[in-house]
Amino acid sequence: MILKGVEASRYFAKPDPTKAGLLIAGADSMRVALKRQEVIAALIGPEGEAEMRLARIPAGDLRKDGAALLDAIKAVGFFPGPRVAFVEEATDTLTPTIATAMKEWKPGDSQIVVTAGNLTAKSSLRALFEKHPNAFCAVLYDDPPSREEIEEALRKAGLASIDREAMTDLNTLARSLDPGDFRQTLEKISLYKHGDSTPLSSAEVAAMAPATIEAEVDDLLLAVADGRAPDVGMLMRRLEGQGVLPVTLCIQALRHFRALHMAASDPGGPGAGLQKARVFGPRRDQMQRQASAWGMRSLEGAVTLLLDTDLTLRSASRAPGMAVMERALIRLSMMRR
Repeated sequence: MILKGVEASRYFAKPDPTKAGLLIAGADSMRVALKRQEVIAALIGPEGEAEMRLARIPAGDLRKDGAALLDAIKAVGFFPGPRVAFVEEATDTLTPTIATAMKEWKPGDSQIVVTAGNLTAKSSLRALFEKHPNAFCAVLYDDPPSREEIEEALRKAGLASIDREAMTDLNTLARSLDPGDFRQTLEKISLYKHGDSTPLSSAEVAAMAPATIEAEVDDLLLAVADGRAPDVGMLMRRLEGQGVLPVTLCIQALRHFRALHMAASDPGGPGAGLQKARVFGPRRDQMQRQASAWGMRSLEGAVTLLLDTDLTLRSASRAPGMAVMERALIRLSMMRR
């Protein structure tokens, strides 16, 4: 049987212990691992692994010993309670072995949990679980998490009191970060707010969110967009000393000015545009002011200038790359005036 979307999320949180097995597959190994951890914890409880009610079987070991899975699901543990036989990183080559174990499965045996990478629609392993009347198959895609998934993650982190802007920022973070990074960020925020009854603020989210670019690059781009030309040279020297490449700076500058252009041209106003561009926290307020000051037409010229600079940096030109980039950024800061 196939699990999709919200149905899959609900099953991961509360799996059916009477079923023979579950296959979790997907290209994002971190996403698969997080869901597998959630399912196994729900089946055997937090002490299940310590009580030896979890049997881990790497795919390589199962290929060498085809009876290992069947032995694991039939084994009787020393501690009472439900048991899980977990097969990690399986492929289609293990389909016959897993099919045999599922055929021999009886109520009371260990439930079979299998994880796999990106399986095509024609995969024999995927077809086994999809067509089995007593098993489930969930294929995870790199889709943004649903609101229900975000709220569940917040609940697990113990974050109940959140102001409106902070919730918007957390939603943006959930859609821009990998699942593992988002969970770690929530844990960090939860530790920071431990014992603090005041609502989580947008500034606190921004302070603890993982940086997507170096802080110095961020400072440089804000200086350029604010028209502070005298600061550009000093910031460029600092970045050059850290080994930042001119092409990297150009890519980050393009992202910054494209976000400003999206904000300036959005029918809902700069705030709505920056939300779509996944900009949050105090930086959003700065960029909102910049978008309003520049205007859509001027930002189109800025993006064009940066595209031309990018072409020059990637061409056979002998001009020093950092000098080309610095000249472009100074021209941009003067355009603001």
